[in-house]
Amino acid sequence: MKIFSSFILVGLICFIASIIYDTTKWTSGHITSLFVVVGAFLGFIGIYDYLIEKCGYGLSLPITSFGNQLYKSALNGIHSNGFFGAFKDLYVTTSLGISSAIILSFLMSLVCKPKD
Repeated sequence: MKIFSSFILVGLICFIASIIYDTTKWTSGHITSLFVVVGAFLGFIGIYDYLIEKCGYGLSLPITSFGNQLYKSALNGIHSNGFFGAFKDLYVTTSLGISSAIILSFLMSLVCKPKD
């Protein structure tokens, strides 16, 4: 049942993004930034972790999860090192994903040719 719940919730996130993209003049960058902020806000009020617990870890895949992880890292940094710890530890939990995206994007740019 968790797989189905996760599938429905992630599909709903994609559906909302499609509606925003089709009905506004926002670019995909705007929508991605909005979803990162929404994920951080849902983590701040404690809803995102509850959703992951109830719907499964498939909900940790969308971009909203990135915002939630940034919020958790900043909060842990504040608890361990004070105010500046939020900036120091901000990318602790997301650094693997960011590094992988950069390295794989570079490798794909070597293999694939852009279309004119």
